[in-house]
Amino acid sequence: MIPVTVVSYNIHRGVGLDRRLDLDRIADVIAETAPDVVGLQEVIREAGGAAGDQVAYLAAALGMERVMGETRAHGTGTYGNAVLTRLPVLASARRDLSQGAREPRGCLRVDLDVKGTPLHVFNCHLGLALSERRKQLALLRRFVRDSARLVGPRVLVGDFNEWHRGPITRGLRREFSSPMRRMRRTHPAMFPLFALDRIYWDVELQGQEFHVHRSRLARLASDHLPVVARLAVRDRPPRAVPYVMGDALPPPE
Repeated sequence: MIPVTVVSYNIHRGVGLDRRLDLDRIADVIAETAPDVVGLQEVIREAGGAAGDQVAYLAAALGMERVMGETRAHGTGTYGNAVLTRLPVLASARRDLSQGAREPRGCLRVDLDVKGTPLHVFNCHLGLALSERRKQLALLRRFVRDSARLVGPRVLVGDFNEWHRGPITRGLRREFSSPMRRMRRTHPAMFPLFALDRIYWDVELQGQEFHVHRSRLARLASDHLPVVARLAVRDRPPRAVPYVMGDALPPPE
């Protein structure tokens, strides 16, 4: 088995609870988790220093590759989700999850090479309204299921904006069955009350640990705490067979 550490982190545009923009602090929090893959939400990409292309700045600070998944324009650049990785990038794709006049939302898929096994990482940020999230769930599940044609396991990370066991929780547990509990409080960072940030993974991946990173720095750097999953990928080529999904999955423990 090949260990892979996956992190999901809403960086709040790099602005901490002290209202100070500090990307070095964000980079230090990420480094504390020792990740192989990081899904970031609320990222700005513009020209001009640390306050500009945040994706490039964090990637350079951490020595990682980067893929941006823009969801809307922001000044002279874009705003959205990003993936940072130490693993080779094979390909990427993006799906629009926007609903009407609500804030534009999206999901970024990045395909990675884990010593010959493709790993497909989905990074999303869902909306604030319940009706909006219900519709986004249908689009997200279609995007994830369309990727069943790809060989290799899937991981879904993101800020799902659901603070209770609602339709997002129930729907995604049917897609990604795992015996490991993945509901942890992450927001607000100083005194977390809501389990907004999650990581889901396919049954063919072995979940070894899942936790919220609660360092002193993490409680200040953003309004969300990062979540960390330590997974293991089989060190043999995957079989080219369809995924088992939906009703065919075993019930979650």
